[in-house]
Amino acid sequence: MPATEIEEASMDMLKTDLTTPDILQEVEIAKKLKGKYLRLISAESPAKLYCCYAVIAVLIVAVIVLSVALSLSGTKEHSANKSPESGYGTCPRGWIGYGSKCFYYSEDMRNWTFSHASCKEQEALLALFDSMEELDFLNRHKGDFDHWIGLHRESPQHLWMWTNNTEYNNLVPIRGEGPYAYLSNNGISSGRGYVNRKWICSKLQLAFTKNNGFKTCIRDVPQLA
Repeated sequence: MPATEIEEASMDMLKTDLTTPDILQEVEIAKKLKGKYLRLISAESPAKLYCCYAVIAVLIVAVIVLSVALSLSGTKEHSANKSPESGYGTCPRGWIGYGSKCFYYSEDMRNWTFSHASCKEQEALLALFDSMEELDFLNRHKGDFDHWIGLHRESPQHLWMWTNNTEYNNLVPIRGEGPYAYLSNNGISSGRGYVNRKWICSKLQLAFTKNNGFKTCIRDVPQLA
């Protein structure tokens, strides 16, 4: 058989094989699978992207909320220690701030004279209060123990005086006939100074105020008796 006839016969066989039903069916199936795969990818990819965006957005919101909460917590924590006439105020470690003052509650129990001297060593005085709010604060933190405060008098005929030599304004009546006052569960009582009790010291907070554009550190050093 001539070469040209053999070549023509081979081409006819290839054409016949490619047009058989089985081959055509497999080609159609492959086309359908390819189209379905492309549709799945195109459908899933945006969904995954949207999911990632949503997670990132939630994390950002959570960080912002946490930051705001911490900021508000810090503001509340320092509000009690902030001096009303200064930029900010601080109390020493172990002291409790209220308004413009710092208060210290002792763990030991000693007489009035020792308690007074202990406060002076810390550049403070036995506790002074200027309002019912401060007195309520002192009572809330004293627990069940009696605490010496900075009121004394020479005799029942004399006026009550603070340890900074200012006169007591009788904001609250003082029970008893003793020369030294202390906080009790019944209010303010008085007794003999040799009795051992806990005590409370008070002093103004360490504060920073602006003076002609400069920050100046000031601290009240009360007049000691």
